[in-house]
Amino acid sequence: MDTEILPNREFRLVVSATHELSVLEYGNPEGIPAVFLHGGPGAGVSAKQIASFDLAAYRVVTFDQRGAGRSTPLAELVENTTQHLIADMEQIREFLGIERWLVAGGSWGSCLALAYGIAFPWRCLGFRLHGIFLADQDDIDWWFHGCRAIFPDHWQEFAEFIPAEERGDLLKAYYARLTCGDQAVELAAAKALRGFSARTQTFEPSLDHVRQLLHPDAALAVSRIFTHYCVNRAFLPDGHLLENIDLIRHLPAEIVQARYDTVTPMATAWKLRNDWPEAAFTIVTLSNHQSTVGPMAKELKAASRRLATAIKVAAPAAAAG
Repeated sequence: MDTEILPNREFRLVVSATHELSVLEYGNPEGIPAVFLHGGPGAGVSAKQIASFDLAAYRVVTFDQRGAGRSTPLAELVENTTQHLIADMEQIREFLGIERWLVAGGSWGSCLALAYGIAFPWRCLGFRLHGIFLADQDDIDWWFHGCRAIFPDHWQEFAEFIPAEERGDLLKAYYARLTCGDQAVELAAAKALRGFSARTQTFEPSLDHVRQLLHPDAALAVSRIFTHYCVNRAFLPDGHLLENIDLIRHLPAEIVQARYDTVTPMATAWKLRNDWPEAAFTIVTLSNHQSTVGPMAKELKAASRRLATAIKVAAPAAAAG
């Protein structure tokens, strides 16, 4: 049985008149600062994700993003945009007195990591990214419609929650129900969407994984916030991340991508790899989207070790320069 990873410190940080964040610190207070960004958006932090870092070498900061996990208010969409989350990261960094940090994230967290890095490249030591999501229309269309090519059974159940005349745009239909103000309708839509999500994330079917993701409060938060960000294309201009990747190409980076990721397909990661050839790119064959078990977990740990070495080597050179 795995030993539970406990934070060194947990605190709450008020970031606006509406939102208060839950922030946690793990590992060595004198180690390499790193911030880990969870997925979703709206999924919240899991201690299992922190196991991908050597906590003797890293000081890992993580937080439940606005409306997610233990941050309050839960499932809130007001003042919840990518720009707000980037500002929150800066507020956390300044509060903790960190000058620069490694930025790590998976799935939605990879998108937020890139957006933050482009906004504040001088605050980044490097990047560790997995399950690449760029918030392009292709990414969004794939999740709501394209992946039925692989999961026609689960997709049909997901689609049939919506009346036939609205199934041409499942994102629009689900978002309308998740924000309608009727608690029963919102919760039913959240369970339908999150159930589909859970069934398409693991390399092999896992009823335990599905059960974990269907807790009512968590399902509502991630479903509402996820569709909110998808409807608004992550509040980023078209092509923003790849068009501005030159701002961070000089920094150490590791991209870890599962070949059979059916949530954030490898084609998207390959786009990033082609525009960022300096980044190390690791393909994990026998994995899907889940990153805390199996080969993906092993490769993320290895990527963290390589980055620790790269950052330590780069630091003296930067000081000398």
